[in-house]
Amino acid sequence: MRTTLAVITTGLLAAGMTLAASAQSKIDNELDQATQIMNELTGPQSTAGIPDAVLKDAKCVAVIPKMLKAGFVVGGQHGDGIATCKMADGRWSPPAPFSLTGASFGAQIGGEEQGYVMMVMNHEGLAALESGHFKVGAGVDAAAGPVGREASASGGWKASILSYSRAKGAYVGATLNGAELNQDKNATRELYGHEVPFSDILHGEAHTTEAAARQFVHTINHAVEQAGSGD
Repeated sequence: MRTTLAVITTGLLAAGMTLAASAQSKIDNELDQATQIMNELTGPQSTAGIPDAVLKDAKCVAVIPKMLKAGFVVGGQHGDGIATCKMADGRWSPPAPFSLTGASFGAQIGGEEQGYVMMVMNHEGLAALESGHFKVGAGVDAAAGPVGREASASGGWKASILSYSRAKGAYVGATLNGAELNQDKNATRELYGHEVPFSDILHGEAHTTEAAARQFVHTINHAVEQAGSGD
């Protein structure tokens, strides 16, 4: 009996460790993909990326590596993402996991995946993001972002949130109006070991040793520094 109980207990522990490792790998994968997207949009060869003017003035950056759209005519879309905000000392905060869900329109038979980036440009957008729960375009104006590293402050640049989409290797300005953002509490626990309020993370009051998390924040910080170096 004791032997049987020991075997069962060992099996349950192993299963739990496997699930935890799987969840952690998912978070690391999202962070790695978010880092890749930001490199593509802000790297030295990305002439069609986010304008330097937008990068310099952004208060937060939120990346959804894969936004899955499914349905026909009227469907749904969902994606998991990572956000970071510029803190009072100029550093960028640890990454805050979130999910984004909403309706989508048009023919999408079989499903379609796109990557999105949201640039939060003012205090209204910052306050909405820090709350860990808001609907894009509802009380917080959002617009498709201007494309091109040398693009001027036009095409909706004064909106609270500017968004970009990656589909089939190309980046374009896009909108996510109507999509609802919520803190991903499960991913937060996996990344930080316990529950942490979304605003606390974005204010730097959380710490993680994950290399993928540090690399994501480093990529954002480097992109913003490079954008400002041309002044």
